[in-house]
Amino acid sequence: MRWFWIDRFEEFVRGRRAVALKNVSLAEEHLHDHFPGMPLMPNSLVVEGMAQTAGLLVADAIEYARRVVLAKVAAAEFHFDAVPGDCIRFEAEVLDLKPTGSLAKVVSTVGDRTQGEAELFFAHLEPGDGVPQLFEPQQLLRWLDQMHMYDVGRDEAGQPLARPDW
Repeated sequence: MRWFWIDRFEEFVRGRRAVALKNVSLAEEHLHDHFPGMPLMPNSLVVEGMAQTAGLLVADAIEYARRVVLAKVAAAEFHFDAVPGDCIRFEAEVLDLKPTGSLAKVVSTVGDRTQGEAELFFAHLEPGDGVPQLFEPQQLLRWLDQMHMYDVGRDEAGQPLARPDW
């Protein structure tokens, strides 16, 4: 399955920090299974939103030269469940960025309450045999445009991000 678990970026500072939003809607099919009569967002999907926010931040930092893959959830703690009607805000920060991998911290909040916290390790894989290309570059750019990444994205000097010319 190829899908994004975030609705849009609110802030994006290349190689440092990103803030993304996910609106939890009762229209989402998985909420009817978790749990009938009392729907809630499974924390595994909250981790997916965290990983996508931080993963796109890391991928952009390395100029999409390698595949960024969630390799390990080093730590995760959840304080309450997100439910339909909530807007989850994912705040990701790159803690360490190396050629072969990176570490990010992500905090999810609902309103002014901390919903969850996680440290995520990403592997950076060389494209080629055994490492599939998940998206066509133009398709990925369209999705990033729809999430407003290039509308809010800035480099460390505060200049707008240039859209890659793939």
